[in-house]
Parts: sequence; structure tokens; C-alpha cells
Amino acid sequence: MATADSDSSVREIAPGVSGIQPAASGSVRHSGVLWLDGEVLSCACPECGAPMSIRLWLRLADCWRCGTSVELTDEQHAQALRLLEARGEQPAAPVERWSQPVDRAAPAPPQAHGWPASTPHTSARQPAIRGLIKRDPWALGYALPSMLASVLAHMLLVIMLGLWVCQQPQRPLRLLLSATVSELNKPGEARLLDRIDTGTAFEAPELKPGEATAAFASLAERPLFDDPSPAAALPSGEMLAALGRSMPLPNLDTGAGNMLAGRSPHLRATILAKEGGTTETEAAVARGLKWLALHQDPGGHWSLERFAQAASCDCADPGGHSDTAATALALLPFLGAGQTHWQGEYTRAVARGLRALMDRQGSDGDLRGDGIGNMYAHGQATMALCEAYALSRDSLLRGPAQRAVDYIVAAQHRKGGWRYYPNQPGDTSVLGWQLMALRSGRMAGLNVPEETFSRAMVFLDSVQTERSRGLFSYMPQGEATETMTAEGLLSRQYAGWTNSNAALVNGVEWLRTKHPVNVRRPNMYYWYYATQVMHHFGGKNWDAWNADMRAALVKLQETRGHEAGSWTPHSGDDMRGGRVYMTALAVCTLEVYYRHLPLYRREATQAVDAK
Repeated sequence: MATADSDSSVREIAPGVSGIQPAASGSVRHSGVLWLDGEVLSCACPECGAPMSIRLWLRLADCWRCGTSVELTDEQHAQALRLLEARGEQPAAPVERWSQPVDRAAPAPPQAHGWPASTPHTSARQPAIRGLIKRDPWALGYALPSMLASVLAHMLLVIMLGLWVCQQPQRPLRLLLSATVSELNKPGEARLLDRIDTGTAFEAPELKPGEATAAFASLAERPLFDDPSPAAALPSGEMLAALGRSMPLPNLDTGAGNMLAGRSPHLRATILAKEGGTTETEAAVARGLKWLALHQDPGGHWSLERFAQAASCDCADPGGHSDTAATALALLPFLGAGQTHWQGEYTRAVARGLRALMDRQGSDGDLRGDGIGNMYAHGQATMALCEAYALSRDSLLRGPAQRAVDYIVAAQHRKGGWRYYPNQPGDTSVLGWQLMALRSGRMAGLNVPEETFSRAMVFLDSVQTERSRGLFSYMPQGEATETMTAEGLLSRQYAGWTNSNAALVNGVEWLRTKHPVNVRRPNMYYWYYATQVMHHFGGKNWDAWNADMRAALVKLQETRGHEAGSWTPHSGDDMRGGRVYMTALAVCTLEVYYRHLPLYRREATQAVDAK
């Protein structure tokens, strides 16, 4: 059967073929197309483009990201059966979805190709009255008296309600705030509520003539700022409009717009297509998040070495010991997909993970924990807390996030670097995580001294081995490596280097031509940083890198057994981190299209501005 679609990147699905080829670069598969992804029958969400697994016995598919529920048409159901038959599988016995008898002889009305409306259709059955008339036309006479009585009773009720409403005195517009307390709270713990659970009415700010009032409805479902922010300086009408949009945070560093806005479920599909993502990459992200959620410890944290015990499974490849690093790394891909403790499919997992980090934090802000994590773990945990606060504006997160930032500031060596312990002479690897954590704090509106960034740039000068080529070493007077060069270039990009900077241009070219993605020798730590550098840089280097990167990561993801959805570490740092580390960084890398908006490309932010 051929799929009717104007997108030439979607191929025909022949009755004997169990799958389709990956979509072309930058395309998202049409929502009417079905395919077999390993052992899972899948389709794309018609609203946001996310991959959805199909429950064939119910003829339904639910979107994990935006909540859309769709039903298969008869044509799509037949197409699914052909795909399964080609794989030699027989579908389970169908479940009758209607309790009343179904008139199988009645023909179904014609439907256009693609998804119908999200409400269940009734083409497979006849309404009771219509069926009765078909069998006995005179039966309508017996049904009319009760029908007329029902209509008159409902009309009378509507008139009475209308009279009661009209007699109510006119009241000024009020803003109702409602909220729930998430699992971030310990039992009995006092906190400042961002949202109130009592239905208390608050007077709305006075709006000038012509200002929109529709934003009030959206505010009822959003947390309020409890701290000074750029939005607070706006006039009331502009502030309400800003709060009504998804994640209205400005980028305090560059003024280039909201760096986290691409994580909104309403924007992700558009940005994904613009930046080179595909349905396959989003399917890989969805599988990775599911695997991480299944391997979370009942206590809320993740473990690099005991994740199999948490899930009572036989997943292999444990890493070293650092529950703080594992928890932080596991939270980052959920936050990268816009999943918070108040929004998304994994609210419980995110809330428990954030609570676990907060419980491990010292009074001075220290999040290093024990084991191999040290300042690596602290930087990663700080990123998680800052991003969670930036996305939710939950006041309970502000204090821990600010204390974590303060600890990084205090731990910086006098020559500008960071290493395993506070005030130790630095290395490029640890510095990269601390700088990204501080940038996350800046994006969340936290206090980060400018002097800290200035000293960090002095250290980067000491490890930049060739100024004109933009190459970096692990420590001063060392040799340049591809991993440290990628981490150093990303730090320089956030420090203000433009994409016309000669050292940046040469460094990007050196990474792509001398150290391209090699699926036979995966290096997840390098790929994670280099992919961000290439994405911000854009152009032909990004296009070439992205094509290789997404193909490699989709191919390397496990598809069978309990390890399905994860990535297997192969060598070096990846094996020391283990399967949780490898999976978390792989998912973050595949989220690069929307996790942070590109620094230099205005066209990539047009979808955000349009909202």
C-alpha cells in the first residue's frame, strides 16, 4: 500500500515489507505512516511529531509527549496487520470496544488518509434509535413521547440557569491560583508555595484598553515567579502575555532569546525539523527516557553501578560508584525534553530525582557526594537543579540551585580552573562542566559573578595549544585532543566567540575532518560536546556531522531485552561511567536540536518568536 503524502522523503510501504527507510535529513515522518521499530508497531503523533507505540488490539495510540490520543482508520489497521504478517507475527485477539451489539453489516463511512479526529469514531456501529427505525419504522412513534419530554425538561433547565446567571452582580475579573505540592517536599516540610491550593481569589492587575486578557486562563496552570526577574519589570499586560507563553526566560548572557524555549512540546516538532532531527531520533529519545525511568532506584536516585538491582533485571555494564553523578546525568535528558516535576509524562521520576539531589546537598552547597564523581558530579548536579528551576520556577529549587552555584564559584582555583577538589589547579574536562553549570544558573536568573567567567577564560588561554587553530589540551603545556578541543570550543562559544572567529572556524573544521563520527569506535563524551559545538556553529560542518551522528546513535541503541532503549559503553571513559552514563549522554546528544537553541542562527528561533 502506498502512503499518500506530499513529503518525498516518505517511501511507500509495500505489503511485504516490515518497516521503512529513515526519513531524509531535516524531515519528520508523516503522521499517517506506520512502521515496525524493532518489535514495536509505531506511528508519528499528528500534533507534535513524536513517535507513538500503537496498541493494535484497541486500535489506539497515545502520545507520550503532548497527550494526543488517536485511533487507527480501517486502512491503517489493515496496513498494520500486513506489517505484522510480513514479520511472521499474529496480532492478539481483538477486544470489543463497545458494550452494545455492533451492526457489522452497516458500511463504514469513507475516511481521508491520515488520522481522524482524536475522539472515537462510530463507523463500526449504529446508534440505538437509528438501528431501531431500520428494523421497525413504526417504532419511532413509541419513542417520540419520551424524547419530547426530555427535550422540554432540558430546555426548562437551561432557561432557569440563564435567569440565575443574569441576576448575579457583576464582579471584577479575578485571577484564581491553584497548585499541588510535588514530591520535592518532604512530609511536614514547610515551604513557600508558588501556587495556592485553596481557590483563593486575587484581584487581577488592571489592564490598559486594548491589552489582551486571554493570558489569565493560562496563568492558572503555571507557577508564579517568587523572585525578581526580567519579567517583573514589564508592564502588567506584557508580563501576563509573557507568562502565558512556554518558559519565558531571557538569555541573560547574549540577549539572543530564550535558550531553553525549544523544549516546549508545542515547539519541539518545528525546531526538530528545522535543525535536522527526524522521527527516528525522537523515537530513540523516547526509548532512552523510558529505560532510564525503569532503572531509577526506589529511593529516587540513580546508580552508575547498581541500576540493574533497582530494576531487578540483567542489564549489564555497570560503571563506577557515584550516585550523585548518576542522578544528575539521568535527570538532564528528562529536563532536555521539557519533562519537569510539574509537567510531562515523567513528573514522578523527575521529582524523586531532584529530591534525592537536594537531600545529598551540604549546607555549603556541596553536591560532590562520594565515589568517582567529585567536582564532575557537582557540576552536573548544579546543571540539573538550575535547569529544573529555570523550567518550573519552583521556589523550593531556587535556594539549592543558588547554593550549588556559589560552591562552584568558591571552588575555583586562583588561575581560573577547576579540578577534582575545590581550589585545585584546573583541567579542561572539569572546567567544561562547571562553566555549563554556571551558564545554566545565569539562564535561570541566579547570581553568578562575572569575575568567575573572566578567570575561567584566563585558564582556557593556558590550555589553547594553537591560538590560530583553536585546539585545546587537557592541562597547560599538554597536547591537543579532539575531546578537549570540543569542550574548549563550546566554552569559547558561550563566552562570546562569533561563528566568524578564525580560531573557532579552524577548530570546527579540524574536528569534522580529522575526528569525524566513527560508529565502530564510539566516544560518547567527545560526541556529546562536539555535537553541541557543531550545532551552534551550523552550516555544512553541522549538516555533515549531524547526518553521521544521528545515524550512529540510532544504530547503536539496544533494541532487544531489558537493555532495549539504552546504549552499551565500549571503551575509555564510557566504560568507567557505565550504561546509565552512556545512555544519558546519548539521549542529551539526540536532543541537541531543541535542548539549547543555536547561538548564531536567527532562523532557528523564528518558531519561538512566533509563539
